[in-house]
Amino acid sequence: MNWNQHKQSLLKDKAFKQEYEKLETKYRVAAELISLRVSRGLTQAELARILNTKQASIARIESGSYLPSLTMIKKIADVLNAEVELRLKPKIKARHSFLVADK
Repeated sequence: MNWNQHKQSLLKDKAFKQEYEKLETKYRVAAELISLRVSRGLTQAELARILNTKQASIARIESGSYLPSLTMIKKIADVLNAEVELRLKPKIKARHSFLVADK
């Protein structure tokens, strides 16, 4: 069984799914950071030195245990020659339209 199959099996459990969804953003940021850092040939220590921070800070971000500020994400993106893309989207299709009344 590969990770995707195992994850799908775990997501059938309602409690697991709720926790997973709470942490998903942190893990997505972590996965993107790791992928970019590795593709640029940098170690955590090298990236930390360039950012004037500690290697442990990079490790916390990459582990998914800490979600950095947008300012820090932008700094990391600049160092890794990447763009930041932020998108908010509805989780489910809304049943009702919301109107904002003019004051």
